[in-house]
Amino acid sequence: MENRSNPPPHVLIFPLPCQGHVNSMLKLAELLSLAGINITFLNSERNHKLLARYTNIEDRFAKHPGFRFQTITDGLPLDHPRSGDQLMEIFDAMKLITKPLFKKLVLETKPPVNCIIGDGVLGFTGDVAIEVGVPIIYFRTASACSFWAYFSIPDIIEGGQLPIRGNEDMDRLITKVPGMETFLRCRDLPSFCRVSDMTDPNLLLVMNETRQSPRASALILNTFEDLEGPILSQIRTQCPKIYSIGPLHEHLQAKLSAKNEKSCQSSNSLREIDRSCMTWLDNQPEKSVLYVSFGSFTVMTRHQLMELWHGLVNSKKRFLWVIRPDSVATKDGEFEKIPAEVEEGTKERGFIAGWVPQEEVLAHKAIAGFLTHSGWNSTLESIVAGVPMICWPYFADQQVNSRFVDEVWKIGLDMKDRCDREIVEKMVNDLMVERRDVFLSSATRMAELSCDHMISEMEV
Repeated sequence: MENRSNPPPHVLIFPLPCQGHVNSMLKLAELLSLAGINITFLNSERNHKLLARYTNIEDRFAKHPGFRFQTITDGLPLDHPRSGDQLMEIFDAMKLITKPLFKKLVLETKPPVNCIIGDGVLGFTGDVAIEVGVPIIYFRTASACSFWAYFSIPDIIEGGQLPIRGNEDMDRLITKVPGMETFLRCRDLPSFCRVSDMTDPNLLLVMNETRQSPRASALILNTFEDLEGPILSQIRTQCPKIYSIGPLHEHLQAKLSAKNEKSCQSSNSLREIDRSCMTWLDNQPEKSVLYVSFGSFTVMTRHQLMELWHGLVNSKKRFLWVIRPDSVATKDGEFEKIPAEVEEGTKERGFIAGWVPQEEVLAHKAIAGFLTHSGWNSTLESIVAGVPMICWPYFADQQVNSRFVDEVWKIGLDMKDRCDREIVEKMVNDLMVERRDVFLSSATRMAELSCDHMISEMEV
């Protein structure tokens, strides 16, 4: 007979208030809810309003009786852009303003919190958990390879391989990251390493937050053994208890499908989605379109935008390009509209949208490749869909991811630190014409491995 005296555990989940982190941690929350665990999902006030406006999260999570949303300030003014270089300002604001509010919330939440799953870059969630006596599990929403590069930064510095000594030093090998000694270059390190001062606040931040990981009861990573097994083995020397639970979005779709849920696409977008691109894609030939998107906070210059556009147009390939309203920065820090010549000149073979349902786009039969910023959610979604990539990383973990896509997994091309029309045109044609069969074969094989991993996990 069922023992009703033991209620399900109550887990509080707290992501960094950024699109990629919220997206993957909401997927984890939904999976845990489907398993019967009571969840409190702690969102920033700003992001919860955006989610409520642009998605069906209220209805979606109302199906889970043990699930609830709570909100907390992220410490920044509402009009703060939270993109580009200014994104890093959120860490000081949260540590100063959010941390004491978070401690109060954990202490007062009823029923009591049995476990906190905190974003691994928010070390203060661990501080609070230890102070109040609640187990803490860190969830790093980036790749295992980038986590390990972050973790190794103190050893790289101690070994005299940082700082980088100018542009002529960018292709020098870094040999102080175990498992990456033969292929990781200076230019492939996390972007925070591109400073001359080893006491740079952002470098110290990511270094110190990552080095706190072993104090957690466990570490969750959105990856799978067939993709990052050798690096996961390295991480286990420091963090023995690791749950590699990816690809999260594919696990969730499979669980929802098994329950005959009508909507298997769980949108967690903080922006309004333009679905008209799907109609446009329906009218394109199979495997003919390059999907172009640089994520939720990449900011480029007008010159970079024009070089990318000329390269795409000169390639003579069809393309679907996501250009956010805050994608292009001017010299004074303001954002400018898409130049008229780009909008007009795209109409022959392209389509521009402000934000799209990315998982659906990548799964569409018309998509042949993905020009991406190499954010981890985007990279995993592309891997699952079997879509080869051209990588143009912006910052943080993306530099490491792009190197692995090209050099280790052989499922795309790394275009980091380059942005001229000739290079863009050449890489698009390499991916979609000259080496198309090679890349498609590698990408298809990796997609199969991600599917095999998912099936074995479900069987367990």
